[in-house]
Amino acid sequence: MIRTALKTAMAALVATTIGTSAFIAPAQAGGSLSVHVQPRNEQESRAMRAGLSLYSIYNQVKGGASIRQIGSGNAAGIAQDGRGNQGIVHQEGRGHNGTVTQNGNNNSYGLFQFGRNTNGHATQTGNGNAGATFQFGW
Repeated sequence: MIRTALKTAMAALVATTIGTSAFIAPAQAGGSLSVHVQPRNEQESRAMRAGLSLYSIYNQVKGGASIRQIGSGNAAGIAQDGRGNQGIVHQEGRGHNGTVTQNGNNNSYGLFQFGRNTNGHATQTGNGNAGATFQFGW
């Protein structure tokens, strides 16, 4: 009984030490946060395609690929193999690196990078897929 209580107390002490050490660690000079959005059903997929199409209309995109860069030191690319694909790379800030690769038909994907020094690469294979990634770097 005492041995079990001692093991439990030691485990709690180790967990507390590990947990609090994360709070006292020095702040990172740079980092990023990525949010990936993938539809779960056909209705959500249609809504995402509509949103990406509205982006394309607003930015007067002609064709199925759009790279928009506002800032400096950014690198972007889009590779498409198939028909009816829509790929978007939008970068605002500096030092971003991003690509969208699509293999198949009727795929839609948007990669949106803001801040600085984010690195994102999306690949879609198959037909009728949709998705988006939003990255924020500091």
